[in-house]
Amino acid sequence: MMQYQDWGLIEYAAAWDRQKELFDARVRAKSPEAAQSHADSAALPGSSALPNTAALPGSSALPDLAIFCEHPHVYTLGKSGDQNNLLANAEWLAAHQATFFQTDRGGDITYHGPGQIVGYPIIDLEHFHIGLRQYIERIEESVIRFLKPFGLQGERLKGATGVWLDATDPHKARKICAIGVRSSRFITMHGLALNINTDLNYYRHINPCGFIDKGVTSLALETGAHQDMEACRRKLFACMQEVFGE
Repeated sequence: MMQYQDWGLIEYAAAWDRQKELFDARVRAKSPEAAQSHADSAALPGSSALPNTAALPGSSALPDLAIFCEHPHVYTLGKSGDQNNLLANAEWLAAHQATFFQTDRGGDITYHGPGQIVGYPIIDLEHFHIGLRQYIERIEESVIRFLKPFGLQGERLKGATGVWLDATDPHKARKICAIGVRSSRFITMHGLALNINTDLNYYRHINPCGFIDKGVTSLALETGAHQDMEACRRKLFACMQEVFGE
């Protein structure tokens, strides 16, 4: 069962450090060394404890987390991204109180800022019997279901992760949710960025996700109404629980 956590408004670097601590703990728990140590302890003379099979290789005993937060203005670039997709220079970033980070997630460049739901699921995919591609598809499906009650039809775009509106129309296609993840031993980190009340002007200074011919949008822009962030986070988490089968 995924546990809901709300980190509020947090600097990107601080959130990345906290993520890495949680991620690394779960990766270590699945290492052969950890499993052998667990087995040796269970086999000590006089011990009647049965091995906790959830802690053996293939499954982490630590809880799965669905972490939500917002960041101050920041641009992040994936490990295989092109820094030329950042169109702003250091002076512009400083003047607009924005920062830039090269990260270890997949994907290209994206923007995070106030009014955007940033989701960091730190989960063991083996708990759900899925691989990384299926995981990304389930994140996309969660966002698609979240958008539906607002009268919006979220879609996938061939060759690109994330959730789009009017994906098949080259003149109207616009992205509302970016996805970029990292995994090791089936443990995930990083995740999704869903535009709710986001200031979309900040996207003018990047080629979002490496695209030069696609737009971006937000829930507020599409509905014409400012949205309650807490309510949106809770609704998205409920959709994730539904999609992941909890």
